[in-house]
Amino acid sequence: MAKASNRVYWIAWLLLSSGAAAALGFTLFEGADKTVFMPGPLTAGHHQLADRCDICHTQGFGGGEVLQQACVDCHGDVRVKPHDSHPRAKFTDPRNADRLEQIDALHCVTCHTEHRPEITATNGVTQPRDLCFHCHAEIGKDRPSHDGMAFDSCTSAGCHNFHNNRALYTDFLVKHMDDPATLAKPRVPAREFASVLDEIIEYPRDRYPVEALTAADLDAPADKAADAAIVTDWHETAHAAAGVNCSACHQPPAADGAPQAWRDQPGQEACATCHAIEVERFGDGKHGMRLAAGLSPLRPADARLPMKDAAAHRELTCNSCHGGHRYDTARAAVEACLECHDDGHSLAYEGTTHHELWLAEQRGEATAGSGVSCATCHMPRIDVDVSDWLSRKVVEHNQSATLSPNSKMIRPACLHCHGLGLAIDALADRALIDDNFDRPPNVKVDSIALARADQERYLREKAATQQ
Repeated sequence: MAKASNRVYWIAWLLLSSGAAAALGFTLFEGADKTVFMPGPLTAGHHQLADRCDICHTQGFGGGEVLQQACVDCHGDVRVKPHDSHPRAKFTDPRNADRLEQIDALHCVTCHTEHRPEITATNGVTQPRDLCFHCHAEIGKDRPSHDGMAFDSCTSAGCHNFHNNRALYTDFLVKHMDDPATLAKPRVPAREFASVLDEIIEYPRDRYPVEALTAADLDAPADKAADAAIVTDWHETAHAAAGVNCSACHQPPAADGAPQAWRDQPGQEACATCHAIEVERFGDGKHGMRLAAGLSPLRPADARLPMKDAAAHRELTCNSCHGGHRYDTARAAVEACLECHDDGHSLAYEGTTHHELWLAEQRGEATAGSGVSCATCHMPRIDVDVSDWLSRKVVEHNQSATLSPNSKMIRPACLHCHGLGLAIDALADRALIDDNFDRPPNVKVDSIALARADQERYLREKAATQQ
């Protein structure tokens, strides 16, 4: 009797094990949701892609080289100079071969490890604490100002950023060490899309000649054209002024140029017809990365920052911020952000000096470009090479590009209005960030003082050699 009972248990165990193995095998090779195989949660930068393991794990049993290529496919373009202080080429140079003996800096996953929440530090990445020490152990000899500093203090706020150190290297610090706290003419760069249209070869001017349209030129179907609010919103925008009619967005041509059926709710591919740079960069950031990966749009409910309950299930697309037909960039710069974000930093914005400047500009009481919106800092206007002969200013729709580490914000955002010293101190003051920069910083970072000391030492030694 006992043997028969054991036999039943063994058969049941084999059947259950076989079933579980079959289910896991099907999920691995055919199933869409593979999160059951995740050894731990993803970091804040990648958690939206939990439904698309294959973006990183492009081969079911691929190792480090596969993951490395996945990193390069997404982040490779911004990991070259001048944006990367430590590009791969620095370590493939035979003169630096010895640098790889302790830290394999040729592979992203040496420092950036996913599924390890217990060791994920600031900025959502892991990093050996002694990373800098292996190459810069003798820094105290080369720079007496650094003598005695702890080996793990290099990446402290206001100091070095391994990948993008453009605002914190010595020459730049020296150049700006005597900047005033606020510049004499604090201004953000003006948008220039309309003024350079004639030079943008890719612009579809054959379909949208750059000439103002009247309400009578509207080419929407009769039932849509009968909506006075839609007509007014469209006619008062830059689209109508630039010759972009309703069909441009609602009936974008197919790849062969043939007209397509009318779409009441066009997707971002319609926006990309004219704004390809903005759409591409939107897909590089947290707001648009799901769309770029072929997933459903991000919802505020999926975010790891506090979001307003009323906005929890909205879908984030181009029209979420710009709105349909009117495409009000002023609304997109502040109101659209605050409709979703519910964290302390965002909530503290209204009533700050920056906000008052923004309101004054919107009322026409202050110079254009003197106001400071959410987008001014988090989606700054940057120079982008659009061809071999043309560079133009665009709004950086990848809002993650200047977010973390926040020292990346200094050059494209802060320095349009403030001196380098104030910017470094302000971004190192955690309480000030929470208060949305509505007072002078209470933190003093030594970066500029150290650079000044190095410069003075250099000048003394140069003078001594010339005597």
